[in-house]
Amino acid sequence: MASESQITYKPIGVIHTPFKAVEDMPIQPQGSSGVRGTLVLYPDYVAGLTDLDGFSHIYVIFHLHKARPYRLKVTPFLDTALRGLFATRAPSRPNPIGLSIVRLVEVKENVLTIENVDMLDGTPLLDIKPYVPFFDDQEAVRIGWLTRFRNQANTARTDDRFK
Repeated sequence: MASESQITYKPIGVIHTPFKAVEDMPIQPQGSSGVRGTLVLYPDYVAGLTDLDGFSHIYVIFHLHKARPYRLKVTPFLDTALRGLFATRAPSRPNPIGLSIVRLVEVKENVLTIENVDMLDGTPLLDIKPYVPFFDDQEAVRIGWLTRFRNQANTARTDDRFK
């Protein structure tokens, strides 16, 4: 039996968005097309932004600080059926880490302006990575039970089921 070890992360900054409450946020970046926010990096990390302005999109990795404790079976957004947690993108997880691909609008000193935000205002920022299509795009992708909901993510909003 493998032993559990503690892993800790330290935020590198904070995310600011127009979304002040969990309810009515978009469930994915597609549902917030054109909505802007900022990533404000702490001073110790600013040098790491060198050369990032040449990318159009970035991965934003963040701590889902308002998510409630996880359950291994959940009713995800877009559905009414109970599903296995790891077959969903529900925010309440054993390690509440969020991941979004957003458009990078501008890098100015320690502030990144981003677009298509689906994060709550005040969310702790854990990491930033460039999105690179020839690394990240996949062919022949299957999306399981989400196939029948593929067009609903643009308009779906959160509710309090994971708060």
